[in-house]
Amino acid sequence: MEKSLLLYIWRHTRKQQIWVLAVVLLSMVPYFLAFDLPKRIINGPIQGSGFESPDAHQSLFAFNWTVPFTDWSLNFGGIPLDRMSSLMALSGVFLLLVIINGLFKFYINTYKGRLGERLLRRIRYELVDRVLRFPPSYVKQIHSSEVSTMVRDEVEPFGGFTGDAFVQPTMLGGQALAALFFIFLQSFWLGMIAGAMVGLQIGIIPKMRRRLLILGRQRQLQARQLAGKVGEIVDGVGTIHAYDTSNYERADISRRLGEIFKIRYELYRWKFFVKFFNNFLSQLTPFLFYSIGGYFALKGSLDVGQLVAVINAYKDLPGPLKELIDWDQSRQDVQVKYEQVLEQFEPAQMIEPALQAMAPPGPTAHPGQIVFQNVTLLDGGGAKVLENFNLKIGPGETIAAIDNHGVGAEIMAEAIGRLNWPVSGKVTLGDVDLLELPESVTGRTISYVSADGYFFHGSLKENLIYGLKHAPTNSVHYSGREAIRRRWDLKEAQLSDNSDLDTNADWIDRRATSVLSGEPTDLKNSILTALDAVQLTQDVMELALHSVVDPHDYPDLTEKVVELRLALRDELQRRGMANLVVHFDPSAYNAEATVGENLLFGTMRPLSEGPVFVHQSDYFYDVLERANLLSLFYEMGFMIAENLVEIFGGLPADHPFFQQLDVLNSDDVIFYQQILQRLQSRARPEPTEEEQRAMIRLSFNYVEPRYRLGVLTPDVMDKIVAARDLFHDNLSSDLRRSIERYDPHRYMAAATLRENVIFGKLVHRNPEALGQFRDLAGQLSAQKGLRERFLALGLEFDIGSGGRRLTIVQRHKLNLARALVRRCDYYIFNKALPGLDARVQEDIVKDVLAFLREQDNDPSILWVLSNMSLSKNFDRVLILDNGSLAADGSFEALGNENDIFKSLVA
Repeated sequence: MEKSLLLYIWRHTRKQQIWVLAVVLLSMVPYFLAFDLPKRIINGPIQGSGFESPDAHQSLFAFNWTVPFTDWSLNFGGIPLDRMSSLMALSGVFLLLVIINGLFKFYINTYKGRLGERLLRRIRYELVDRVLRFPPSYVKQIHSSEVSTMVRDEVEPFGGFTGDAFVQPTMLGGQALAALFFIFLQSFWLGMIAGAMVGLQIGIIPKMRRRLLILGRQRQLQARQLAGKVGEIVDGVGTIHAYDTSNYERADISRRLGEIFKIRYELYRWKFFVKFFNNFLSQLTPFLFYSIGGYFALKGSLDVGQLVAVINAYKDLPGPLKELIDWDQSRQDVQVKYEQVLEQFEPAQMIEPALQAMAPPGPTAHPGQIVFQNVTLLDGGGAKVLENFNLKIGPGETIAAIDNHGVGAEIMAEAIGRLNWPVSGKVTLGDVDLLELPESVTGRTISYVSADGYFFHGSLKENLIYGLKHAPTNSVHYSGREAIRRRWDLKEAQLSDNSDLDTNADWIDRRATSVLSGEPTDLKNSILTALDAVQLTQDVMELALHSVVDPHDYPDLTEKVVELRLALRDELQRRGMANLVVHFDPSAYNAEATVGENLLFGTMRPLSEGPVFVHQSDYFYDVLERANLLSLFYEMGFMIAENLVEIFGGLPADHPFFQQLDVLNSDDVIFYQQILQRLQSRARPEPTEEEQRAMIRLSFNYVEPRYRLGVLTPDVMDKIVAARDLFHDNLSSDLRRSIERYDPHRYMAAATLRENVIFGKLVHRNPEALGQFRDLAGQLSAQKGLRERFLALGLEFDIGSGGRRLTIVQRHKLNLARALVRRCDYYIFNKALPGLDARVQEDIVKDVLAFLREQDNDPSILWVLSNMSLSKNFDRVLILDNGSLAADGSFEALGNENDIFKSLVA
């Protein structure tokens, strides 16, 4: 990138700038003519010059022009007009010139805007392209939020300046010179006065504005640092809460905002002082024109028409002049910003663009072995971690790497993943330096996985198959308006030197999947097998079961879920396991559900508009009163309150019993304790409406088998069941739309997939009910072909930015599965499973090794382990100690010969 923004703009927009400059120069002709016309109107038709007699006429548009160096001449006698007709005609010409000048400005400004937006698009694309070519050591030093702020906000002024870079000074300078030249033609002395004022403004104002540039630069740096700090707070909010440092962060933000405030306040003060001084100079010139020009007019050396024309011309002079000064300030301002951006986006040793050139997907031969040749690697602090390191990794090897002291094994794995560049020596793949190979080779030959893998905002499936998107595998055919829009997008992308690849095309390389049998289902099988290998299948299934499915989007799936529900009920009856679930029955009370759920007997639909039903509504209590349940529920709630206050009244707020209690918390216990003290006093007062409803609300969450207070008798249950129809029959239309009644033969859109499958409540008294039901449901769903449908639904789960909606363990598993979906020659796992249970780690390592050993391309595996016992699963074990290779051999051989290995095992 050029060091000067003007040079950058000229290099990329030269042809367009020349064209618009030509249009600007052409626009000066009607602009100049518009200055002279008011003088002709005033001196001619208005004051009567040339119309001394009543029948006098003047010729309009008359001219006589001789072609230079020839005897040819062009002439026109003009159109004879009387005084009134001449006034109307000249006024019409003036209006025509106004329209022409306006159209010129419209075209020039529109063209400049399009030119600026194209260059803004170009420079943003170029900056992001440079981010993709940053060396790994530089990426670790920068704040992602600062870089994104620079790409998004700090280059924004470049687009606006691009159209003005050459056009604005040409157009404004031309307008100012035209006005100044016209003034000189009318009066030499008035022209000198105008010239002197112009010289003062051009000479003094830009110097005064240099202070504004310095302050603007300081403001930009402080704002960028603030953006970086805010990004750190967002990323580290968990740590802030964990260590109670939120007030320190508030103080730090307050300090930074204070610095920005001081700079901005000083900027405003100086800015408006400069504006005041500039306005003073601008208004001083009319004063001189009125006084000196009026003196000349009174003396007869200047006619009134000339004075009016001069004043009218000067009215158009300060505007271009002020804008010209503003342009110079903008030029300096954007140049400073451009230099700051350039400083951040031009690190040393950037990746060459040729190494990231797109290559079409397709099978490739095995590239050969990986060889470390006298390699020296540094850590982030610049200390040597490996020095003169040598190693060979051949095809088909399974290697475990372990650190005794230091992090040599981790840094070695980073070198293979090209995340740590050797300061001496080289790592070769085949016979070629790894850093000289294009990413189309290394990115498809080597899969590198570490604990800090990043996930992009999108679905779980999109992140799983992300490593298969190397290049478009087909082209999309567009028609109609879409074809026109695509051609326009393609043209603009090419004019801005952006990528013109179509994101709507299929980018998935299905010939690079781990399961490769030539079948269309290879991608699906690769995903399912990878999920099984890392033990993520059950997690994906849970995500699916907790999702809410719209029957309009998945009609066939929801129909099969209803079939599965009925089949499960029949199978439970057949196996004598009907006691595992209490299903919802319109004619029976569900003892495992709450009182409120039994009365409502349905689920709430989330509505974008309209009222939402809650148990505090007056309608709910009206139904209870009409069903003769109001006093019954009050007595039930009173009895529940007495029992719970008696049991939990003296317990501290953090007692674990409250974690098992859904009905109320420690604050509720105190609240009901106060109510009971008043109602159980000697006076025995009547409960207020608020107290009555509080007791009734307590009864809504009661489940007899869970709390066992004996307050739900069969008679009460029958009354609740009888009140269901009364409750639903009188619902308003809005409430009726918000409540979906339980129907065993219909899918419930407002309930989760799990709730639709169970369609009832699992029995609390049986701790094995969930496991037994899950096993049976899994068997039946597999028989009905629903297991893969459920998994597909779970794979559509939005994992959030950085995968934050997943647990840490799930993210580690997903990171590993993403690599297993791809078919590679080398798999580098750099402590990819931190924090997992040792047994789970061992199971996953065994499953992954077994899965990769089944590949017919015989891939090599290097796994940096933190658990020494797992190394027995590998053919070869490397022990790194203080930057050197201390041992290299099989698990059995090292166990007999190597002391370091023996101590690690011990």
